[in-house]
Amino acid sequence: MSRTFSIGGVHPHDCKISKDSPIEIFPVPEQVSISMSQHLGAPAQPVVAKGDRVKAGQLIGRAGGFISANIHSSVSGTVVSVGELPDMLGNPAVHVVIDTDGDEWMEDIDRTPDVVRDISLSPQDIIKRIADCGIVGLGGASFPTHVKLSPPPGKKAEFLIINGAECEPYLTSDYRIMLERPEEILIGAKIMMKALGVAKGFIGIEDNKPEAIRRIGELARASYSEIEVVPLRKRYPQGGEKQLIDAVTGRKVPSMGLPIDTGVVVQNCGTAFAVYEAVQKNKPLFESIVTVTGDCTGQQRNFLLRVGTRFDKMLEEVGGMPSEAVKLISGGPMMGKAVSNISAASVKSTSALLVLSEKQTARREEGNCIRCGKCAQACPMGLEPFLLNRLARLGWKDELEKNKVYDCIECGCCSYTCPAFIPLLDYIRLAKADVLRIMRARPKK
Repeated sequence: MSRTFSIGGVHPHDCKISKDSPIEIFPVPEQVSISMSQHLGAPAQPVVAKGDRVKAGQLIGRAGGFISANIHSSVSGTVVSVGELPDMLGNPAVHVVIDTDGDEWMEDIDRTPDVVRDISLSPQDIIKRIADCGIVGLGGASFPTHVKLSPPPGKKAEFLIINGAECEPYLTSDYRIMLERPEEILIGAKIMMKALGVAKGFIGIEDNKPEAIRRIGELARASYSEIEVVPLRKRYPQGGEKQLIDAVTGRKVPSMGLPIDTGVVVQNCGTAFAVYEAVQKNKPLFESIVTVTGDCTGQQRNFLLRVGTRFDKMLEEVGGMPSEAVKLISGGPMMGKAVSNISAASVKSTSALLVLSEKQTARREEGNCIRCGKCAQACPMGLEPFLLNRLARLGWKDELEKNKVYDCIECGCCSYTCPAFIPLLDYIRLAKADVLRIMRARPKK
């Protein structure tokens, strides 16, 4: 029987129209723009200069702190600039721009197709290899993986959960990698379990992906018995860390708490594959699987592409921007971000490029709140979005804090279900940022 989380959630149509498209290797771009700010935490510091020649997999940005990540070149070629460029939101970020002259990789990367099953490194060496290779979470937040695998003093992991829910509509990159590279995902999970010192792991997969459940489940039962595949009910946001922990273990992450507070570490299935490649193949994270999709696109594709590939080049590969397209989203329609700069480039955690028409994106006229409570019923964190929206508009920061606005996971369930078409999340997200800024500025007790 499929499991699910205990409160809230919505059921948008999954729109997995690219699910039957196998992963294709995207042509190596003629030029890449690689951001030094493509992970949570401090930006990486460039270690190359204009005129330097680099190889694919070579370090070009060193982690700028403990919560940061190394950045590697995704192509071989010549550095043509190091400086600020607008990212997909139009914000300035330091980029290393490289003109490609071939496809020469670092010599110590194992490029053979052989599956390496023996995990020979120690836990400490595993974490160091993951840090050296710049692995970050590929489920959206881009949190440096080596940090997540190093619980703070006093915290102990009991379980590892691999997130294969992929509950966002349209996205299919996780689904395809689970179908096409299931054993590497399981080995990646075992590597992280060894690093954490845990004996039990789970892979949670929504039940709208029966073939992935079957393939990984059969392989796990045959050769990786310490890892259990858990079918999950199709329900958004099933892939949220807190909701996934609730569904799989029944444990609840406390308010303002972290997954490790429940003894659980959660990693995305794409991250597990990246960990496998880093530890077993010595391959840094400079490629990602990206779904290019949308109801108004003529082609639905899943690409393995180099980090730093421009969005407009991706669209060219599927026939260009459709005439009826009015919005481009990096990620899914619920939590993805609208792209304001089509010349911006992909980052490690880019999971999809979603093309939407005016019919799909037009906002309905906002009405008055009718106090129906649907937003509160849908909130997976047990909050009252109608109240938070009201407090946000009034600017009452103290009351917002008392009502735990900081616990909002910004999933968009409230806006999705509102019959008055109030953009609840827009107001709540801004208020949450203000409240968190105030809380962090307070003197430590």
